Amino acid sequence: MKVDLFDFHLPEELIAQVPLQNRTDSRLMVVNKETGGLKHEIFKNISEYLREGDCLVLNDTKVLPARLFGVKKDTGAKIEVLLLKQLEGDKWETLVKPAKRVKEGTEIDFGDGLLTGVCTGTSEHGGRILEFQYDGIFYEILDQLGEMPLPPYIKEQLDDRDRYQTVFAREPGSAAAPTAGLHFTEELLNEVREKGVHVAFITLHVGLGTFRPVSVEDVLEHDMHAEFYMITEGTARLLNEVRQNGGRIVTVGTTSTRTLETIASENNGTFIESSGWTNIFIYPGYEFKAIDGMITNFHLPKSTLIMLVSALAGRENILHAYNTAVNERYRFFSFGDAMLII
Repeated sequence: MKVDLFDFHLPEELIAQVPLQNRTDSRLMVVNKETGGLKHEIFKNISEYLREGDCLVLNDTKVLPARLFGVKKDTGAKIEVLLLKQLEGDKWETLVKPAKRVKEGTEIDFGDGLLTGVCTGTSEHGGRILEFQYDGIFYEILDQLGEMPLPPYIKEQLDDRDRYQTVFAREPGSAAAPTAGLHFTEELLNEVREKGVHVAFITLHVGLGTFRPVSVEDVLEHDMHAEFYMITEGTARLLNEVRQNGGRIVTVGTTSTRTLETIASENNGTFIESSGWTNIFIYPGYEFKAIDGMITNFHLPKSTLIMLVSALAGRENILHAYNTAVNERYRFFSFGDAMLII
């Protein structure tokens, strides 16, 4: 299966650079996964497409202000550091710029010595392992010194960094936001609950690999990055009950989808309390075991994410929907509009 099969023309001006003033004002394209039929809506009306007894599943990961700017202790040279993954204790896998200036033993000061990082080794793809030294609580210092690591296609500065955070974010650890969840407010979630729809949370910490382009010609040769996930016993029990009672499981975002499909694939279609790392790769031909529908944003051409939604609704249906979105001037990517596949 060729990666080029998932290409489409996207004018650059349709890439949303800033979020809308009101989260729920985004447009919503509703796609019938069986017929490919389309309907144009506003996100604030999402509850009209959910039924009593359904379950909406959201990712409660919290984006770390993971971009740090420091200087080398010995030369004063400026160094940019992006935290990717906590390894153990105060050791982190990072990306640094310029990487050639950071060798094993290099010390980097951040915030006039409020935080110090020492390079203890390298990782794959040219990353660096940094061990941090500080007084106090690491995440409080990070909140003080760090910046939000916005995706590379967003060129504008974000005035309010909470807008790159879902209103239900509570588990720190992501390098990027689960952007389908950005459209929800507490009021809209309450409206969903009042309709008799269950609202459940899982955690998947989004890695920067989510933005990594597919560099091979054949889909099957792509190597997916691994991301940490967690589901509680209570959420697993609720999802099993919803399924047994005939309700639909509707995930918010590809991250929630990949988490539930990982768990269901490993447990004969049921859900159990679990945590671990997933590198599940979902593309057309995949047989879904966990979900019935999904809310998602509009993704990059030839990305693993457009392959995932194509697996759910059919490649031709999705490409038709995307070309319609371009013609109708929908907003794309992280701060863009949404799609409901149901």
